[in-house]
Amino acid sequence: MATMRASRETGHQNPFDTTTAAMIVVDAQGRVAGWSPGAHSLYGADTRDVLGRPVSEVLRDVRARAETLQGFGAARAPAPGGSRTESRTVRRPDGSLVETVLRIFPVERVEKDRGGPAWVVMAAAGDRYQEWMTDQSMLSGLFTQAPVGLSVYDPDTRLIWVNDVVREVMGWQAGEWLGQPNSVLYPHGTILSPPGYHEMEEVLEQVLHTGEAVLDVHWRGPTPAASEPYQVYSCSYFRLQDDAGHPLGICEAAVDITDRYEAQTRLALLGRASGIGTTLDVRQTAEELAGLVVPEFADSVRIEVAESVLAGEEAPPSASAAPAGLRLMAERTRSDKSIAQSDQMLGVIGSRSTTAHQRLLSLPLLLGSTALGTVTFLRQPPRAPFTEEDRALAEELASRTVVCVDNARRYIREHTTALKLQRDLLPQALPQPSGIELAHRYIPTIGPLGVGGDWYDVIALSGARVGLVVGDVVGHGVDAAATMGRLRTSVRALAALDLPPDELLTRLDDLVGQARVGIHRAPGDEGTDRALGATCLYAVYDPTSRTCAMASAGHLPPVVTGRGRGARQAEALDLPTGPPLGIGGLPFESVEFEFPEGTVLALFTDGLVKARGRDVDEGVADLCGVLDASTGSLQKACDEIVSLRAQGSADDDAALLLVRVHAFPEDSMALWHVVSDPAEVAGARALVRGKLEEWGLDDASFVSELVVSELVTNAIRYGRPPVSLRLLRDADRTLICEVSDGGHTSPHLRRAGSEDEGGRGLFLVAQLTAMWGTRYGPQGKTIWSEIGLGREVPLDLLLEL
Repeated sequence: MATMRASRETGHQNPFDTTTAAMIVVDAQGRVAGWSPGAHSLYGADTRDVLGRPVSEVLRDVRARAETLQGFGAARAPAPGGSRTESRTVRRPDGSLVETVLRIFPVERVEKDRGGPAWVVMAAAGDRYQEWMTDQSMLSGLFTQAPVGLSVYDPDTRLIWVNDVVREVMGWQAGEWLGQPNSVLYPHGTILSPPGYHEMEEVLEQVLHTGEAVLDVHWRGPTPAASEPYQVYSCSYFRLQDDAGHPLGICEAAVDITDRYEAQTRLALLGRASGIGTTLDVRQTAEELAGLVVPEFADSVRIEVAESVLAGEEAPPSASAAPAGLRLMAERTRSDKSIAQSDQMLGVIGSRSTTAHQRLLSLPLLLGSTALGTVTFLRQPPRAPFTEEDRALAEELASRTVVCVDNARRYIREHTTALKLQRDLLPQALPQPSGIELAHRYIPTIGPLGVGGDWYDVIALSGARVGLVVGDVVGHGVDAAATMGRLRTSVRALAALDLPPDELLTRLDDLVGQARVGIHRAPGDEGTDRALGATCLYAVYDPTSRTCAMASAGHLPPVVTGRGRGARQAEALDLPTGPPLGIGGLPFESVEFEFPEGTVLALFTDGLVKARGRDVDEGVADLCGVLDASTGSLQKACDEIVSLRAQGSADDDAALLLVRVHAFPEDSMALWHVVSDPAEVAGARALVRGKLEEWGLDDASFVSELVVSELVTNAIRYGRPPVSLRLLRDADRTLICEVSDGGHTSPHLRRAGSEDEGGRGLFLVAQLTAMWGTRYGPQGKTIWSEIGLGREVPLDLLLEL
């Protein structure tokens, strides 16, 4: 018989396939009648050398003691269809051994055809046979034993074959799935990952057309025959094709990964918990937790926090796990419009059924043993109840949230403390001098920066003058507020010395530059005073002359506007600006301005005019516009300016002081020049007595004459010419008596002894007046005293006189 040609061998193809196996034909007498090229390749013998020889000789098993191919004889022929398989080791002509497996098939013959073939022997290499058998065992186990769902789709992506795992999970009856597309078989399924796929048909079409496998597609959907309402599968797809590469369909292999996927999702959810607490706001923290868990972990959540926490206080102990006095901070459900439509699918956490039936999970927000609030999670059918793993995750999320809530509580407490300190250090009630009208505002920072060190002050000075102060300390919080209080106290102490603005700022700068403001540092303390770099503006307004002297230490100049005919528009004053406090190196310059009646003066800090997206010049221009447009009271103008600032979203606190200046009435002032002669003292007393009678202040005549007599006498005796006497009636509240001379020596108060002839004058002045003092000017000094109207002279003092 002619040789038989085998087709090419391909991969793990059946080794006994007629196109690849070694084919040997044996006649009825047991001789080799056919020898294929595959047999030549396997055994190494040429066809001409084996044809006609006994097959038992050609395929002799060198490891067997007896011949095992006796069945090829005529007397021992097997029944038709009685094929068998056996292994044998055959020696090749070159002496090498080859392990082979034989599959022997008897051939039915016509009785008269005694010379025809009797057997066909198919031979294959032993290692290839073993590999093929392993593959077959693996496939058999995969089809029948492994928990892998196998499905085959035809080129039209219709289901044509499934294994038992798929049928059992889906609960399909015989034939009802055959020829159905994926969208009909799994209408409620969803592709979770990778992104880019929306329908499973897209995956099948891609694999069919490209031939490239798509692995690990996560699919979630209901499984009617399973106890779980939803399951997650890892699906892989590869194309089936024939030997020529023509597509036959697509194979799907699906593995249930619900537990693993939920564990990974819990871990990912816990990782994203770092997004909780991005701000120091309790409500925002609660909203961040709610947005994290819905809908992925729960269908709804409710977060409540104790009222005491919102006030920055320690939560009171409670006998139960939940504190008393709760306020709702955040509530979120899966049906909220704020959740994207794609997120309204049932979350993957909670797909497995459990023996427990806990769908409501309420946990306290515990900080140690103190409950700051509660968080409640809810799951609704068909979602599975919470498991112990879910409870552990919820407790971890709650513990992270409570830390953020406590941080917010601490911030609220610190912010409240700093704000209270700031407001307590600011003037609680400003004086109301007759020469000015006042309105003021302090606006703390909104946000985590807290209050700052901005301040303002109004100081009543001698001679009906008024000191105006505004300043800004670098930084925020309690330290800035405390530093502000130190600076404000220092300014008031220096202002009591009646210093001009430039000299006051120079002394204040010296204090800050020496790293102390009334408090000396300990040796070795290398810290820098927080007042370093602070700015300050100090102004002194004199209503008798309508002049205002001011100096600036790194502070923005005031804005001034007039009222009445010919009044100028609001504008910033051209004021030389010195360095901030503590820098040193440059002197401060004081400038004097004259303001007409009704001028409005605005002193402010940079937080009022500077904000994100708006520079200082724009802010000052807006401030000028508000002052020009304002026709109401100063209080209303303050509100308008503050509302303008709010639109700029400033990041700094701000202070504003509005002042409307007035001139001192001319009919309430009297000025006399006194000749430096002791004999003129009596004339000075007469002038004062006459003016008081004109003003209708006869009751104050006695005390006033005594004070004038003493002060004028001292000026003539111990001072230098020229000597002047000025009398001011301050709104029928105070009588101000001032005696000026060209000297610079100041008298001192002392108590005279019982035998001393002098030294009692200033003591009497101090006893008879509300206050007295000395101020210096370019031309000399002024001794002033304020006499309270309607004040009676003590009897013991009269006896002493």
